[in-house]
Amino acid sequence: MGPIQSFDEFLGLLNRRRLMIAAVVLFGAIISVMIGASRTKTYETAAVIQVEMPVISGTAPGMVPQSASLLQGIEQRLTTRENLAAMIDRHGLFADLPGLTLDQKIFALRSAVQFQSVASAAPASFGVPNAVSALIISTRFPDGDQAARVANDFAQGILDMSVAQQASRARDTVAFFVEEEARISQEIVALEAELVAYKNDNPVARSSGTADERVTIETEIRSLMQNILAVRGEKAALQAKDRLRETDRRRIEDLTAQEAVLQSQQEALQAQRDTLDAQGAQAPEVERTLSAYDRRLQQLQSQYELITARKAEAETALRLEQEQHAERFTLLERAIVPEYPTSGGGKKIAVAGTLASLVLALAIAFALDLMHPVLRSAAQMQRELDIRPVITIPDLALAHPPAEGALRRLWRRLSGHSPVQHN
Repeated sequence: MGPIQSFDEFLGLLNRRRLMIAAVVLFGAIISVMIGASRTKTYETAAVIQVEMPVISGTAPGMVPQSASLLQGIEQRLTTRENLAAMIDRHGLFADLPGLTLDQKIFALRSAVQFQSVASAAPASFGVPNAVSALIISTRFPDGDQAARVANDFAQGILDMSVAQQASRARDTVAFFVEEEARISQEIVALEAELVAYKNDNPVARSSGTADERVTIETEIRSLMQNILAVRGEKAALQAKDRLRETDRRRIEDLTAQEAVLQSQQEALQAQRDTLDAQGAQAPEVERTLSAYDRRLQQLQSQYELITARKAEAETALRLEQEQHAERFTLLERAIVPEYPTSGGGKKIAVAGTLASLVLALAIAFALDLMHPVLRSAAQMQRELDIRPVITIPDLALAHPPAEGALRRLWRRLSGHSPVQHN
């Protein structure tokens, strides 16, 4: 097809392109409206659970806020396969989709529920985990009533599990510390009995004045030696006489008996001294053993004191939990049935599709204009075809309909001349 050489041909082509643009826009708008109307509407609602801080705050293990870890554990339990399957049966979810398997329904339910934690604005202390001030449970379903019922069911499940787990945790903590206290107390009693038995088996461990006792024995031994020497001297002096009288003989017998007694006493003291020397050789090992017993006993005593203090804290936390003074969850806002869908976007899709159809129609028209160019002046004709026109006929101002006259004026404005003709 050659270039357009007359305004009437241009007008016919323009009318055809108008019809083509209108047809494309109309077809695109109809398709967009149909797609928007066929999309499933989604209703979204949410339930809000508030985390109330403990009435009596403290640093005890049972009184430190545990909302974050507790909520995480509850969420994991609620989203298990068994709980989700039970919820699907309880609320009759996806009943309009009999072709879905149980695994597909569970996946769809997991995708439709979202748990969002809101951190507390209060700054956390060093070593203390961040607290959670609220939990938002959002659900998205094609049925608004189902969305509200599922959100409220999850919220009630969190409330029930939180109460049960907090009370169970407090009782388990108290029971643990009670058992630990009894165990350490038994270890202390057993260690003390073992220490007493060791001291009974080792006399060195019982004697506290071994050195002083040995000094006393040495003093007594020296005194006995002096007495023995005195007795022997006197006896020797009597025996040295030429003639012994009867009194001298009786005195010698007394001195002999006295010497024997002193010697027996000396031997007993020497034996006692030897025993003390033998015990003194064992003293370092006994002292090390006794020191080890003392250290173990002190460690057990420290553990017992710590366990006793922790048990008292756990009992306090249990009382606070029973009297509802500890950290607890309350339903701040129930999920209500939404009146309007939050997604689906039927109107948006229709408008966007219509605009896209208009852009496509204009693009097609521009492409057709490039495929069928129009020569609007003699210079353009000579530049494009390398043909110089012989004569240019001006456009006569004849009577035309208003719309056609406007198009002709637009034609002259674009080309600057009337359509050209050549030999």
